[in-house]
Amino acid sequence: MKKILVPTDFSEQAGYALEVAYHIAKKSEASIILLHVVEDANVTSVHYTGEIDLPNMEDRLFMMKLIEKGKQSLADLASSNFSDAIIQQELRIGSPYHNIKDIISEQSVDLVVMGTKGSTGLEEFLIGSNAEKVVRHAKCPVLTIHKKAASFDFKEIVYATALEEEEDQCVNTVKMFQKLYNSTLHLVRINTPNNFQSDRYARPELEEFAKKCELDNYKIHIFNEGSEEEGIIYFSESIGADMIAMATHGRTGLAHLLTGSIAEDVVNHAKRPVLTYVVGK
Repeated sequence: MKKILVPTDFSEQAGYALEVAYHIAKKSEASIILLHVVEDANVTSVHYTGEIDLPNMEDRLFMMKLIEKGKQSLADLASSNFSDAIIQQELRIGSPYHNIKDIISEQSVDLVVMGTKGSTGLEEFLIGSNAEKVVRHAKCPVLTIHKKAASFDFKEIVYATALEEEEDQCVNTVKMFQKLYNSTLHLVRINTPNNFQSDRYARPELEEFAKKCELDNYKIHIFNEGSEEEGIIYFSESIGADMIAMATHGRTGLAHLLTGSIAEDVVNHAKRPVLTYVVGK
């Protein structure tokens, strides 16, 4: 891992995400890209030079003040408790989602770490659909942070699997975290009333999946619950997991684990960090 992107709106949740990203960066010797996006509906266009087209001078002056304030806040944040980290400050104008997407491509970002308010949806800097787009369509893993971390060691990682071949991409990311933190991996299948498989069939399939993915230091679990989302969250709580990891196809409407909607529901409602990776890109 070389580059970690942290979008910030300077909120509490974004601060929690930066703390986690900082510790991951120190552990993996990665650098951090700290991004703030100034978003204003009155901006008609932004030139490649950074010059802004605005309808009138009053709007232009207001935008310039927002930009200066954003630059200063980025500088203050980067130098506060993270001065020993390599932090690249980025301020951009326009859509948060599109700027995140652009930076991921431009700078070959390996991981996005971002804050979320939780049960009311991914809000603050990434309001509503912007956040859903990031989780659903990012071309790199996304780690969402709900609250201040009690520990920065991901010792117990839950990987909720649907045993799809495309999950290999997600598993490799999980294995990277497992190697960094010497973690125990909890491979879990969630049984629901509409998608139930008995132990004698499910367990051998999970063992075969673990063997195919060359997993080490793992445990296999089968957990019964009313829905995949509830099962993932309740199981993670029952073992005191430090992270939940899951793959998403980046689309909705599929009646199994690999659906955008389930990943987003887990991100919104889980009380612990959630790592998502879009497979089949």
